[in-house]
Amino acid sequence: MLAIVPAATADGTTATASWLPHPADATWEYQWTDSVYNTTPTKEKVTVCQANTPSPCNGQALSPTSFTLAWTTQGENNDPAAPASIGTASFQEDSLGIINTDWSSNPPPTNFPILCASLASCGNSLASTYYNIIWGARAPTLFEPVLQGTNWSTTGGAQNDVASSNDYVGTEQITVPAFPKPVVAAKIRSQITQAGALGDPYGSGIRTVWWVYGVGPVKVEFDHAGGTGAPVTTAVLTSTNQTALAPPSDANYFPLQAGLKGTYRWTNPTHLKKPEIESFSVDQVANGSAQLSMKSVTGPIKVNGAYGFTTRLDGVTSIWGTTKSASLVTMPPLGPKALPPNQRRHFVTPFDLMTYGFNPVIPAYPVQGDSWKGVASGRDFQIYGVTGTSTVLGLETITVPAGTFKAMVVRSVMKQPGFPFGSGTRTSWFAPGRGLVKLVFKHGDGSVSTVELLK
Repeated sequence: MLAIVPAATADGTTATASWLPHPADATWEYQWTDSVYNTTPTKEKVTVCQANTPSPCNGQALSPTSFTLAWTTQGENNDPAAPASIGTASFQEDSLGIINTDWSSNPPPTNFPILCASLASCGNSLASTYYNIIWGARAPTLFEPVLQGTNWSTTGGAQNDVASSNDYVGTEQITVPAFPKPVVAAKIRSQITQAGALGDPYGSGIRTVWWVYGVGPVKVEFDHAGGTGAPVTTAVLTSTNQTALAPPSDANYFPLQAGLKGTYRWTNPTHLKKPEIESFSVDQVANGSAQLSMKSVTGPIKVNGAYGFTTRLDGVTSIWGTTKSASLVTMPPLGPKALPPNQRRHFVTPFDLMTYGFNPVIPAYPVQGDSWKGVASGRDFQIYGVTGTSTVLGLETITVPAGTFKAMVVRSVMKQPGFPFGSGTRTSWFAPGRGLVKLVFKHGDGSVSTVELLK
């Protein structure tokens, strides 16, 4: 199983660290203002709903993958001019990140822009901290894993009439009242557009959210559209009983970024007397998934291939692959025995060697010692018929023709009964921002396939 990093909660118990932790006793207090519509600093207390929690939770409780946060301005010693607010925002933890599933609250102040096409039954508001966090970004609110190059598009609003394009722009040190000493935050910048609302352009603009691992959002800045003098909404975390933690590495060891290209050399002295040179490119990308193409440059195999990969919290997964090839060499056969020969896979590209066996190709946040197994069931076993274990060996500096890289090493020991060429030990080196830079597959028939990145 892949390792999960534990973290200590405020009461000393152990919980899974995350970008939005929600232990039962968690509390946060935010203060927010709007430069035009709410110039009075307004404090809101946020808590986690429990089964016996009264309004606004109304019995909403924690589950293994979902939770509801409740906020209120009551009892916060706000200025009488500050708007009163009470509401909830519900979330689900998914392999693609944190998803907002629902929300409710009292109506926004009457002086705020109307964020719907009509006043009647308008379910949109930006009159609270969490409304500014989930605005236009519900599925997901935060895409995970948070890696260099991460971007996603999503919608929000009561009628899904608010669209956002979201980019992780890196980490930075930040201070807020809750953390007067700098803490590391992941910075998410969103371009938000809303069309057709009476309150346009208030629903559009640039929003930046700073997320601290182990805490959640610590600052929000929403620069609304409208030119000089346009409103700016700002929210900061003033106190919390959650502990800021160092975030997992944002190194992207298999980047799915449109336009990324490279060329590999594949050799196997036993079965490939002449090196096979093939090039790849990342062609289509959407919300953590991508299509990659690979084609021959020189060598005994003429191939055009396309592959689908996706990056989620459980790692980089190969979800499909298709190739058309003609070869001057005959490779040993691959299994599994359960499939007829015309449905079995073949090694015709470096990606075939890399994805062979079982998923994931590499964990989302690889750490030395992480391991996972290929078992005798499921989709991967039906395709490959391979069992075994993959282990992250850690970082290693490696030199290939394309350069010198500090690469994450993954070793897989695999067994395909009855097919020595499909059994053996594969070692793969993945470099941040480049992906696979080297692969050595010591096959069970004694031959060795070596793949290196040329450029």
